[in-house]
Amino acid sequence: MKIIMLGAPGAGKGTQAQMIADKYNIPHISTGDIFRANIKNGTELGKKAKEYMDKGLLVPDELTVELLLDRVANEDCKDGYVLDGFPRTIPQADVLDAELTKLGDKVDFAVNVDVPDENIVRRMSGRRACLKCGATYHIEHIPPKQEGICDKCGSELVLRADDAPETVQNRLSVYHEQTQPLIDYYDKKGILRTVDGTKDMKDVFDAIVDILNA
Repeated sequence: MKIIMLGAPGAGKGTQAQMIADKYNIPHISTGDIFRANIKNGTELGKKAKEYMDKGLLVPDELTVELLLDRVANEDCKDGYVLDGFPRTIPQADVLDAELTKLGDKVDFAVNVDVPDENIVRRMSGRRACLKCGATYHIEHIPPKQEGICDKCGSELVLRADDAPETVQNRLSVYHEQTQPLIDYYDKKGILRTVDGTKDMKDVFDAIVDILNA
C-alpha cells in the first residue's frame, strides 16, 4: 500500500501519516528525513543534494525522486510506505509517476486532509513553544497550567515566527499556488481520497482507515 499525504501546512497530515505508518507497519517517509540521512551517511546522492542545499537552492526534482526511489527500494518498504511532503508540485508528481511506472509500480492512494485556511491560521497561531526545553502547547487545545509559562521547566512560552498569522498566510499562499494543483492531478488518476481534517484527530484517522481498508 503506497500512500501520498496531501494537505496544507498545519492540516495535520504529518501526524496522520505517522499513525498510518504505525497501524500498517509501513515506513513514514519525508523528503527532509531522506536528505538528512543521506547527507549524514555521506552517500553520493547525499553529497549532490548537499551541494544545492549549501547554496540555499532547492534540490532538483530528478535528484529528489532519485533519493526517494533509493529509500523505497529498502526492505522495510516491501509492503508499502507513506510519503509526507512529496510531491509538492506537478513536475515532481510527473517525475515520480514516470519513475515508478518504469519499475512497474504506482501510488495506490493520495489522501487529502482538507482544512479551511481560517482554521489553519487559528490552529497554528494558537501554538506556543518553550525555547528552553522544546515543549509545545496550544492556547485552546493543550494550554499550559499557568498562562505563558512552561509546565515542564517554568520558562516563558513564545509564539514562534513561523506560527505567526502573517507567516502562516504566506505559507498557505505558496501551498495554494504550487501544491493544491496536485489534488486535481491525483483526482484525474482516480486515486484521490479526501477527509475532513477539521474533525478530532482520531475521527480523521478512522476516516482514513475506512478508505484504506475499503
